[in-house]
Amino acid sequence: MSDRPHHRKPAAFKLDDPRVVVTGSDEDSHPGRGKIQITPEPDPALLPVPIEEPLAPARKRFRWGTLFWTALGGLVLLGLGLGTANLIEDLFARSQSLGIVGLVFAVLAVLALVVVIAREALGLARLETIEKLHERANAVLLSDNRKESDTIVRDLLKIAHDNPRLARARATLASHAGDIIDGADMLRLAERELMAPLDQEARRLISSAAQRVSIVTAVSPGAIIDMLFVFAAALRLVRQLARLYGGRPGTLGMVRLMRHVIAHLAVTGGMAASDSLIQQVLGHGVAAKLSARLGEGILNGLLTARLGLAAVDVTRPLPFAALPRPVLSDLARDLLRRASDED
Repeated sequence: MSDRPHHRKPAAFKLDDPRVVVTGSDEDSHPGRGKIQITPEPDPALLPVPIEEPLAPARKRFRWGTLFWTALGGLVLLGLGLGTANLIEDLFARSQSLGIVGLVFAVLAVLALVVVIAREALGLARLETIEKLHERANAVLLSDNRKESDTIVRDLLKIAHDNPRLARARATLASHAGDIIDGADMLRLAERELMAPLDQEARRLISSAAQRVSIVTAVSPGAIIDMLFVFAAALRLVRQLARLYGGRPGTLGMVRLMRHVIAHLAVTGGMAASDSLIQQVLGHGVAAKLSARLGEGILNGLLTARLGLAAVDVTRPLPFAALPRPVLSDLARDLLRRASDED
């Protein structure tokens, strides 16, 4: 007798046929003669799914650095206050008029300090609002939430309310807001209406800054002057772009903004991309036609332009979804065209 299993030939039957016998996969039964045995396969959805254990949240360490700087700042403020009080007392001891003058100066200094702190706080809050608006817009582009898109557009209109060049764009967006059904399409419409003129102005600012840097560094006598001018031009460009898109950064806001821009360059590999583009552009016979100083100026101009593009990504309240993202190659062609005309 052969041990090979008997394979039944394919056959058609109805499920309500009395000869059909349904058995479990773990049952070892032998149906009678003339019976049709059916063993259902296990449903993959009912199989046990391995669940990864959630990672334990990282324990928050006590920040000794923050405590140090806070304590040091408190000591400095106490020292300044005590010194000012002693100075005013000495002035009153010498003459009442001198004491009054010193007291008036102290009050004005305190008032100015309060105003500066308030402006810095408002600037930081405005930058944080723009950053959160960017994150919320990214989430809506994925989820297509119509209600959340309306909230984002209202917040965006509040930021753009102070910009007179967006008056027509705001009116157009308000007139078509009721015609859009999808949340992602609503954000794309807001981007086309509100961000298009700002993107055009941002490209002009970046191109102008890159051209100034390339010209000045090409004719400057020393490397220190080059570094100082490039640093000042970069700060000025980032501040202009932040104001263009609705941010009003102060001193602390600029520090935070520059940190975010540099972090964005590090994450996206911006400097490496700039280096490869510069090598391609200058390697196609352009470097041979230009002097060494002019080529160095073009290099500094392109790096400034790349920094400006990173600043646009950071300061823009909406991500690039309906409009094309500005690329460095377009700015590089404008810069090389300008350099060739001046050569």
